[in-house]
Amino acid sequence: MAFGMKRIIVPIDFSDEAVHGLKLAIMFANQYGCAIEMVHVLRPHEPSHSRYHEVKEQIEQQLQNLANIYTPKLQSGASISYIVKRGKVFQEVVNQAQAFDDAVIVCSTHGASGFEEFFIGSNAFRILTATTCPVITIRHGAMHSNIERIVLPIDITAESRQKVPIVAELAQAFGAEVHVLGVASSQADDIDRRVRQYTAQVADYLGEHGVRHVVEHARGGNLANITMEYMERVNADLVAIMSEQGMNIADFVLGSYAQQMFSKSTVPVLCITPRELSLASDSFRAQG
Repeated sequence: MAFGMKRIIVPIDFSDEAVHGLKLAIMFANQYGCAIEMVHVLRPHEPSHSRYHEVKEQIEQQLQNLANIYTPKLQSGASISYIVKRGKVFQEVVNQAQAFDDAVIVCSTHGASGFEEFFIGSNAFRILTATTCPVITIRHGAMHSNIERIVLPIDITAESRQKVPIVAELAQAFGAEVHVLGVASSQADDIDRRVRQYTAQVADYLGEHGVRHVVEHARGGNLANITMEYMERVNADLVAIMSEQGMNIADFVLGSYAQQMFSKSTVPVLCITPRELSLASDSFRAQG
């Protein structure tokens, strides 16, 4: 399948927010029967060499305590482990994820030890451009008890449709309904027609894969606001977006679609890296 989640990497700094990300990871691990790996990153030059092993042991004990608390919440096939690394947080998290096939990064967008800076602003751009792994983020208080409704925004770009197979697989795993939302920032009728053509192709794909779905359309100047208003209206549990790899760093900091969704979404955000050939064999991609 498109997702094939086997391992979930969870950055942990022991803040309540980071543990919130761990809880979300457990929800996914229980559906996929996969391994969770907690990652704590020490700063490159801290602690001093003489105290490194002492501090590392203390951190490992804290991670073990978390594992002891949350292991009973895991269902058959799921597991939890941990590792302590040293370096820059985003680099070490990405390196750990990409050391495995079919890994996903799950974490909170807020927390101690610079995690807010990591995800809001230029550091978010760094992790998204540094990894091809899907990234699922969650803000405090944003997690529902299950994933029953997934919002799938579709716009005029071919990249926006690359997430469809992953969303279809997630919907199958959770028994969720997919809400396909065709969004157009232009009022031009030809743009609207193309978006409607694309959403029809997506609906066909979902139907062929036995995924319950509905299709709606909206126009407006700010696609992030349109998406979030729709998510609130349907009481969504997850939204899937692309990481906008082609933008420059100024666009990201000043308010790209992805950055707005990360910082404002009231539900978990699944961000997927565009891949040139990921849907080359799918009929609706070929028709685009």
